[in-house]
Amino acid sequence: MTVYAVGDLQGCLDPLRCLLQHVAFDPARDRLWLVGDLVNRGPQSLETLRFLYGMRDALTCVLGNHDLHLLAVAHNAERLKKNDTLRDILDAPDRQVLLDWLRAQKLLHYDEQRDIAMVHAGIPPQWTLRKALQRAAEVEEVLRDDARLPFFLDGMYGNEPAKWDKSLSGVARLRVITNYFTRMRFCTAEGLLDLKSSEGIDSAPQGYAPWFAHPQRKTRGQKIVFGHWAALEGRCDEPGVYALDTGCVWGNAMTLLNLDSGERHRCDCNDRGRPEARRAETLAVGR
Repeated sequence: MTVYAVGDLQGCLDPLRCLLQHVAFDPARDRLWLVGDLVNRGPQSLETLRFLYGMRDALTCVLGNHDLHLLAVAHNAERLKKNDTLRDILDAPDRQVLLDWLRAQKLLHYDEQRDIAMVHAGIPPQWTLRKALQRAAEVEEVLRDDARLPFFLDGMYGNEPAKWDKSLSGVARLRVITNYFTRMRFCTAEGLLDLKSSEGIDSAPQGYAPWFAHPQRKTRGQKIVFGHWAALEGRCDEPGVYALDTGCVWGNAMTLLNLDSGERHRCDCNDRGRPEARRAETLAVGR
């Protein structure tokens, strides 16, 4: 069995198919990890969800901000934005099956055998892995609760509170946990979030740094796979931290990482989220 992790799909199904064909992926034997943002902005959001649902037994998935946005839009269609490509999902006859599968996914996954964690955006520096798993479980429990789900989705949006406090309760507590796991890029060592900056590492506001760069980070030494930050272009100098969002939906590439060998596979994409000449390549380990 080989375990692969793939960067943000965002409704770009053809590049994913290209990569899986390139590595001769077999869902009966291999496993695919998804770092979240399965849908939105790309051309095949509905097809992507259906494809993933069809091979769900071979998948391990965490949710990204676009996936949570889809759930919120399904609950209240007025949240649909101009550039969203979610309408096909909302109008699909199998929408409920797909949405129920989506809301059953995790915010944070930890593989004890490989000692690798996977999250969409990151883990704040002030939390240990054990604490992060506990906080993620709070939101996961609400996502699976029919009674509490609308309350969470209605209050999920917003940048405040910008920092974790154990005394937080209700939707404010759930919101800051969700922002850490699905929207974070820059923060202070104490976990104060800046959610406005989205460019590369050099664009950090004064006093802030990438979440993975803080020397005091309590998950330092822990292997972590994440997506969300296309401006990094897959480059992260922090040992054991693997950035996989290489901006396929923006005309760059989709990246597949062999979690056992460290080998990366890349499919270059055009500005419509499609493979360039359906070509994938294998990069040297460490690139």
